[in-house]
Amino acid sequence: MEYLINHQPERKLFTTEVEGCTAYVEYDLTDGSLNILHTIVPPPIEGKGIASALVKKAYEYAADQGLKPKATCWYAVKWLERHPEVK
Repeated sequence: MEYLINHQPERKLFTTEVEGCTAYVEYDLTDGSLNILHTIVPPPIEGKGIASALVKKAYEYAADQGLKPKATCWYAVKWLERHPEVK
């Protein structure tokens, strides 16, 4: 499924609304990297691939900006392990 993901650079967030709930990725920019700090998907909308879509969008943005992908968030760490092509 495709999700409409919005980037809010002033808040360092990627967000999407699904079934009235907001899911988001929060990131920081340091040392030429985009570091995902938190991936939050509310329980009512878990299991729909939303976290993966948000993380993917954030790292696509990082690549477009010449930034390296980095992850503090456990979910983003696992996502990068499953997608070595992103590094």
